[in-house]
Amino acid sequence: MKQILEKLFQHQKLTKQQAADLLKRIANREFSDAQVVAFMTVFQMRSISVAELSGFRQALLDMCIPLDLSEFDTIDMCGTGGDGKNTFNISTLASFVVAGAGYKVAKHGNYGVSSVSGSSNVLEAVGYRFTNDPKTLQDQIRDAHITFLHAPKFHPAMAAVAPVRKQLQMKTFFNMLGPVVNPAKPKNQLAGVFSLELGRLYHYMFDEEPDKKFAVIYGLDGYDEISLTGDFYMRTHRGERLYAPYDLQLTKINEKDIYGGNSVEEAADIFMRILQGKGTIEQNNVVCANAAVAIQVMNDFQLDFQEAFNQAHDSLLSGKALRSLQLITR
Repeated sequence: MKQILEKLFQHQKLTKQQAADLLKRIANREFSDAQVVAFMTVFQMRSISVAELSGFRQALLDMCIPLDLSEFDTIDMCGTGGDGKNTFNISTLASFVVAGAGYKVAKHGNYGVSSVSGSSNVLEAVGYRFTNDPKTLQDQIRDAHITFLHAPKFHPAMAAVAPVRKQLQMKTFFNMLGPVVNPAKPKNQLAGVFSLELGRLYHYMFDEEPDKKFAVIYGLDGYDEISLTGDFYMRTHRGERLYAPYDLQLTKINEKDIYGGNSVEEAADIFMRILQGKGTIEQNNVVCANAAVAIQVMNDFQLDFQEAFNQAHDSLLSGKALRSLQLITR
């Protein structure tokens, strides 16, 4: 590791194979925590390359416990986290809305590292039990149209560095990897990123996958999702452009409107109130806007935003989204 760190500190970059091999060694606990922290810190001080990110991604997928959901046409809806905004669990709620609208969701997620409550925190708090049992997960997606893949159940490498990440309490390149290492390898993806540069890297990686349909979102005010607090940039397999809330026929909102609470319990309470149809107009619009883009991805953008939004809105307010949660937590 010493030689690798010296190379990186001299601003040299790793090849895809070097990056993959190194992450596998980290997963095998060949290095001390201090060395792993030093390694992760490098990518806070300079941009990660496409080759490095692709190598880390390949290593995690090579080592993960596989899950075959190929009989379903699935989408993953996952943000990188690390935006430091402490919103409520927007992408997780949007996932249930999409499921309630009849689409199959294979949601990948983890405990929060730089936020109060990640997707795993809130789902655990409302009664979901993590598993990597294929039959259970297949039954969930068949019956409820959604299943949840808790990252440590599938990724030994992530489990190996979890204590170090928790101690750091800041985003690392593992945040960059979360949305792109779903062990079910869905063909459809809605990914939120914490920087415009990372959005570009995702676009490059997704373009290399045959038949991949995707949307990558970055809020120009720093959000890793459509926050409706300002403009956002979206890259898709159909093109890219800058959007403002009014382009979606939605009203711009304030940051306080999507505040996520100070504890997992508070986050779970907000989560359930919205899913039960008791959310504010602002909360509902943010959830449905993100769900609508996912629905557009599933329809290869042959569906306009307003029609997709209407499907999402109906799923949330009719109770269909809540029913999807109830089916996987009973």
